[in-house]
Amino acid sequence: MLLLHAFPLEGEMFEPQWSALSGRARLIVPDLRGFGGSSVGPGPSEMGVMADDVLALLDHLGVASAVVGGVSMGGYASLALLRNDPGRVRALVLADTKTAADDAQGREGRERTAQEVLVTGSTALLPLVDRLLGPAAPAALRARVSGWISSGSPEGLAAALRGMALRPDSRDILARFGGPVLVVVGTDDVMTPPAKARAMADLVPGAEMVEIPGAGHLPNLEQPEAFNAALGRFLGRM
Repeated sequence: MLLLHAFPLEGEMFEPQWSALSGRARLIVPDLRGFGGSSVGPGPSEMGVMADDVLALLDHLGVASAVVGGVSMGGYASLALLRNDPGRVRALVLADTKTAADDAQGREGRERTAQEVLVTGSTALLPLVDRLLGPAAPAALRARVSGWISSGSPEGLAAALRGMALRPDSRDILARFGGPVLVVVGTDDVMTPPAKARAMADLVPGAEMVEIPGAGHLPNLEQPEAFNAALGRFLGRM
């Protein structure tokens, strides 16, 4: 099972999953380019480029196909991987993400944020914590997420912002996917709320949708037991 992390975090955000589910599946949890221990390449970190990075990692590991999942930006990269090489995707897990491309206002906002991060550093993104986490998130988790953001590379963050702004609409590629799909969303997610998750699930006949109570945009961290239970049930169908 390949899990791709949210912006502006890193692969370590899935520690609650690899701790709980390592006996059920081999978990592959990379840092996407420009995050954590991965270097940033030239130009925007487009989702298709991130997907190619991950496909190269699967090749290196000798993994022919995997259950592919992602949270937020990781969902964008998962959909890009499906577009680039659909034969490698056995099943999809899309958590707190969306298929629609950014509109003009969204692209302009990402560019403004990218420029701010390059000028003032990664701490410019700290106000995002209040949108990433629901109101019930404990102080310790808020501090952990803030630490990941503060340690991020400004160049990597800016490249990812610009890459997300360039992503295409993915409704077509998801609607054509014939494998199992799990859509997960926190009930308190203000960034990609449950209505957007339902619209995404409706694109795939038979897709399962799970709402996680008491969680915002990062349910795998906010309510890991409920998130892990949903993943475990889904893996049991493979």
